[in-house]
Amino acid sequence: MASVTPFKIDVPDAAITKLKAKLELSDLPDEVDFSNDWNYGAPRDDILRLTKYWKDGYDWRAHEAKLNAELPQFKTTIHVDGFGSLRVHFVHKQSPRPGSIPLLFCHGWPGHFAEVAKILPLLTDAPDGPSFHVVAPSLPNFGFSEGVRKKGFSIPQYAETLHKVMLSLGYNKYVTQGGDWGFIITRLMGLQYPSSCLASHVNFIRAQSPPALLTSPLLYLRHLLTPYTAVEAAFLERTRWFRTEGSGYNAEQSTRPSTVGVALADPVALLAWVYEKLHDWTDGYPWTDDEVLTWVCVYQFSAAGAAASVRIYYESKHAEVAKTQRGFGYVPGVPLGLSYFPRDLVLPPRTWGRALGPVVFERVHDEGGHFAAYERPEALVADLRAMFEGGARHVAERFV
Repeated sequence: MASVTPFKIDVPDAAITKLKAKLELSDLPDEVDFSNDWNYGAPRDDILRLTKYWKDGYDWRAHEAKLNAELPQFKTTIHVDGFGSLRVHFVHKQSPRPGSIPLLFCHGWPGHFAEVAKILPLLTDAPDGPSFHVVAPSLPNFGFSEGVRKKGFSIPQYAETLHKVMLSLGYNKYVTQGGDWGFIITRLMGLQYPSSCLASHVNFIRAQSPPALLTSPLLYLRHLLTPYTAVEAAFLERTRWFRTEGSGYNAEQSTRPSTVGVALADPVALLAWVYEKLHDWTDGYPWTDDEVLTWVCVYQFSAAGAAASVRIYYESKHAEVAKTQRGFGYVPGVPLGLSYFPRDLVLPPRTWGRALGPVVFERVHDEGGHFAAYERPEALVADLRAMFEGGARHVAERFV
């Protein structure tokens, strides 16, 4: 078993000094009539205000201390086939209750390990019902995990890494929860390690097409004969908006990650790039300036640099694509839970989602967006508990 060592975030003073110097020299484009129109991107006035506060008022050390106090963090060395050894950072909090379920929480971009902060106590300290031992890694190239220096590190390798993190903690059997890249990574974990990954819950449902006649005949007929509900029509409209107006970042990061990576070395560019997503991808969440800047600082002070985080888009499109694509189809043998939040990015009709695997739980929410664990922590936790009290009860009972 790999050695696991405690970890505390401790950004060097020199990195903070360098950030302040860059912010002091920062500049913004000239103001025009539409500088503050969200349809054109992050508003100039917002970026100006946040940059000034980042430079003159924001206290990273206070937020660093808060993250360290709230999140028990560790590092371990994981050997990834063909890529050598990587130091991986993760949060790990065990429940005091016997029979708790080991749960891997997987973030995406521009998320990070600290998205787990609000759901962590709710999952581990539940007075009744299912409780969980929670592991929330920083993906390689993200947060305080090591960066990958060899090309071709794609979704199968992320799945392998996280599986081995769970093994390093003695969790030979576990369940998963994922959104954004966590959707496809955890789906691949179910395909690659079916004897260990016993169930999966996702809040980003990337069903790419209707059920097929040959693979899901009953769902195919139901989809063919049942009109979309008003909620599903709204899902499709939100999906259309994302694909036509909100996915430009994806095209750039999937094709020329090094180019945008140069821009992300500038803190104000990084701020604007991420802040736009925090606004557009949430359901009116009332972000404070401190929340925004702490979120961005996880990227600014990340071990591999913000540029490394966008490479997952390129690699998923160019490396081991056939393996990755399997995760968008039916994954057998792994009970699946689906939570739909109306301001997420890709929202398929429910018959499409039901074709992703043996669905044992499904809930459609009235509010919430892409960062469900952070925006609607109580709702997400309620879904997880309901899943393992209901359709996946047999999985929960395996840990008793």
